[in-house]
Parts: sequence; structure tokens; C-alpha cells
Amino acid sequence: MKRQKIPIHLRRKNVVILVLCVLFITFITIEIYKHSPLFVGLTTGTSVKANSIYKIVIDAGHGGKDPGANGASGKEEKEYTLALSKKIYELLKQERMFEPYLTRADDTYVALADRAKFANELGADAFISIHGNTFSDSEVSGTETYYYANSSRQLAYVLHEHLIKAQGFRDRNVRKQDWKVLVYSEVPAVLAEIGYLTNNKEEAAMLDSDGQVRTAQAIVNGLKQYFTQGHVK
Repeated sequence: MKRQKIPIHLRRKNVVILVLCVLFITFITIEIYKHSPLFVGLTTGTSVKANSIYKIVIDAGHGGKDPGANGASGKEEKEYTLALSKKIYELLKQERMFEPYLTRADDTYVALADRAKFANELGADAFISIHGNTFSDSEVSGTETYYYANSSRQLAYVLHEHLIKAQGFRDRNVRKQDWKVLVYSEVPAVLAEIGYLTNNKEEAAMLDSDGQVRTAQAIVNGLKQYFTQGHVK
């Protein structure tokens, strides 16, 4: 049987259609990949793992023989940090993507090195140390967030943004500082000075149960953004 040749103009048309189909499929594949958690992690530099459980260590500052600072009302910092840390812990437990831990669950003393060691040996994905700030001038107020290792910088900025939005306290910025608990940490670590306990208005907001829930939710939301988007909006 004699084969008939396909006209040149039809062959060219078929090639064009084939090329367009390949380009369309490639475009769709790239769009799907761009929105996957793995792609986000690779492009932003954060450790984003698809379908993973993230271990989060919440560190309630001070405790036991170390009361921390005294607030305007006379209440000790260690009481505030424990109350807030427990609220963060409970909210994290409600999120399937997190596996939370506490460095202390009651009024006990834990050395700074041991707090960091706990997170290091656990292989935590983040270590968050909770504190309340103080100053001799009771007018001073605001939220400060600290990091030490450059690998923790992005986490600090994300959490700080959420804390400022949720609380409405003065923005005293993100700062790099060699606090021992941060220096000892081998995992992404942040120390949050939520507000000034020596400022009457700020202390009242910090000790208020509803205010603590808002602060705790802000930290949880910040962690969710960090591990799913990896950047500040």
C-alpha cells in the first residue's frame, strides 16, 4: 500500500500544537510546585518540610529560686512567663503540625544551659524563650524580640510582627543579642520580651488572661506562618 505524504503545512501545524501542549503542561506543573511547602522552603531559606510535625520548645523564663524581675504590681516575672508559656503550649497542642514541649511546667529552676540542651537533644525545630521586660523608668514600654544566630533571624522577625499586631504595644524592634540561652541553642531560637512589667498599663495587659491568650495565639500564628510560608508578608 502506497503511503500518502502529509502536506508540509499540516506537519507544521501539528508541531505547533505539540509545542503549545508541552508549554501548557510545564506551566501548570511549575504553578503547582511553586505553591508546595517544599518549594517555599527552598526559595526562602527556611527549613520547611512537607507534611511534617514540628517540634516546638516553649521556655518559660526564670522559675524557682530565680524569680526574674518584679513588676509594677509586685508580681514576679516567673509567674507571668509560666502562665503565658502554658497557654502557648495548649494552643500548639491543638495544631496538628506542632508537637510542643515546655522547659518547665511549674515553679522550678532550670539552668540556662539545660534549657537549650533540652531543645538541642530533642532536635527541636524552634526554641522560644518567654520573658517580661523591666526598667527603672516606668514610662518605658514596648515589645522586643531577640535572636543570636543568623539562622534564627527570620523566625524572630516573623514572631515579632505577629506580637506587635496582636498586642498593640510599642515596637521596640528585633535585635541581635548574645543572651546565653540563645548562644547555647543549636536550633532556631528566639527570646521574646513581650512587654514591660514595670509599666503599669502594659503589665495590666500582660497579666490579663484574655491578653495572654491573644499573645499566645500571636506566637502560634507566627510559627504557622514561619513553617508554611517562611517569610514576613
